[in-house]
Amino acid sequence: MGHIDPTKDVFAQFRDNNRPGPIHMLNLVRLREWAAYPDGRKATGAEAYAAYGRESGPVFERLGGRIVWQGRFELMLIGPQEERWDHCFIAEYPSVAAFVEMIRDPVYREAVKHRQAAVDDSRLIRHAVLPVGKNFGEIPK
Repeated sequence: MGHIDPTKDVFAQFRDNNRPGPIHMLNLVRLREWAAYPDGRKATGAEAYAAYGRESGPVFERLGGRIVWQGRFELMLIGPQEERWDHCFIAEYPSVAAFVEMIRDPVYREAVKHRQAAVDDSRLIRHAVLPVGKNFGEIPK
């Protein structure tokens, strides 16, 4: 079974670390071939995920969210060879509070049903935004 939604405990940790400043969320998403809607409606995973994007996008933008990087998965060079990701992107939010507000928004909560139907597995990894270092081993403070 894939990872679709955060657990309550992890979301509480996310919310409690409400440091000032923007956050970057690395999204890795694998879609189902066919969406799994509880009401049985027919759609591909790609169609359901596109509906999620269309319906949640205005809330994301209104709260100051933006996509700062997007890529097309090509090859797992290091890691499980069977892993593949259909959507790979980094979303930026102006604050933890903005992300939390998005999750609680009634329009978003309705839209997320499409994501839940579409997604087979995913990773959502929070990052602090740092200046770019000069090389791989340098992690700026």
